[in-house]
Amino acid sequence: MEQGQVVDLDRAMALAAARVSLEHDLPLADCIMLATARHYRATLWTQDADFESIEGVRYFPKLQNRP
Repeated sequence: MEQGQVVDLDRAMALAAARVSLEHDLPLADCIMLATARHYRATLWTQDADFESIEGVRYFPKLQNRP
């Protein structure tokens, strides 16, 4: 956790997240993460299937527990 960078959620980022929400119909928290990644030209890595087909996101499915 200490290797990451903490960024403020300012007005511009909140508005960008709102636009992402309208575009992709995602929950606001997800949109904040995606808008932040786009702002910093970063790749968003996730196991959340809601992001599977979104540009700039690297989706990898969760491994199923094996018996």
